[in-house]
Amino acid sequence: MMKFSSTMKFAVLSAALLLAACTHKQEAVNTAPPPAPPPPPQQQAVTSSIIPGSAQDFKVNVGDTVHFALNKYNIEDSDKNTLNKQAAWLGRYPSVRLNIEGHCDERGTREYNLALGARRANAVKEYLVAQGVSAARLETISYGKERPICTESNEDCWAQNRRGVSVITGGANS
Repeated sequence: MMKFSSTMKFAVLSAALLLAACTHKQEAVNTAPPPAPPPPPQQQAVTSSIIPGSAQDFKVNVGDTVHFALNKYNIEDSDKNTLNKQAAWLGRYPSVRLNIEGHCDERGTREYNLALGARRANAVKEYLVAQGVSAARLETISYGKERPICTESNEDCWAQNRRGVSVITGGANS
């Protein structure tokens, strides 16, 4: 049997205590509550890939569509805000030209809907002209019921199809 000297016993005991102390400190670190999260960063402006004055800017930030009641072509109060924003945007970008499309739902004859679509497109044009947009920058076209965005035969769908859409045809930033 091997005998340990007192120096060796002291070294083994010291190593054991040191190891125990390190383990204890490690446990204390692991059981400490996590640090508080850093304060939120300052509010940063959201950068957008939409180019001001572009067709996408017009569609996303202004709105390009207004809707009409069944067999009607008058501008509803709920759509005047969109058309007012269109007029203001067109004022900022005087080289932009629009084609205003008139659309109808599937009910009615082709001829009736082409005539109604034309009245809807003209109503949008007249509203924009009344807001100061030059009539020379605005063209109209009726698609009647030929270009539905919804093809189900129900009121929700028909309401989506009864619309006037302003489409940029020239002068917008790419």
